[in-house]
Amino acid sequence: MKPEPMDQVFHALSHATRRAILDVVQAQPGSSVHDVCDYFEISRIGVMKHLRVLEKAGLLLSEKKGRTRRLYFNAVPIQMIYDRWTTEYSAFWAGGLTRIKYRIEAERKGRAATGSLAPPARQGSASKELRKRHA
Repeated sequence: MKPEPMDQVFHALSHATRRAILDVVQAQPGSSVHDVCDYFEISRIGVMKHLRVLEKAGLLLSEKKGRTRRLYFNAVPIQMIYDRWTTEYSAFWAGGLTRIKYRIEAERKGRAATGSLAPPARQGSASKELRKRHA
């Protein structure tokens, strides 16, 4: 991937509305422009401008059927960026670290929901002693 198209992908992904548009189109392949506009409080013209940026970057593909324009998410430009900076080995470790990150975040959310911000008790001798006392 040449730097210019890569720059277009980063530019397209830099705006929260465009990322949200991609989320909508990915969740509902073949959405019409009208369907996408229903998700946003900005004008149709504003959405259309964002769609043009996404199409120019190659992140959206569209096909015209009659008067309706159907939109589809294209992950290839993102995959090409990913492939540029990763190898199979680094992808393996990055995937493992990502799973650990999500697990920790989920545990923190669980503790925050229950009101306990203290870390969970370790299975060491101190926690065994507490269990014996309360048994």
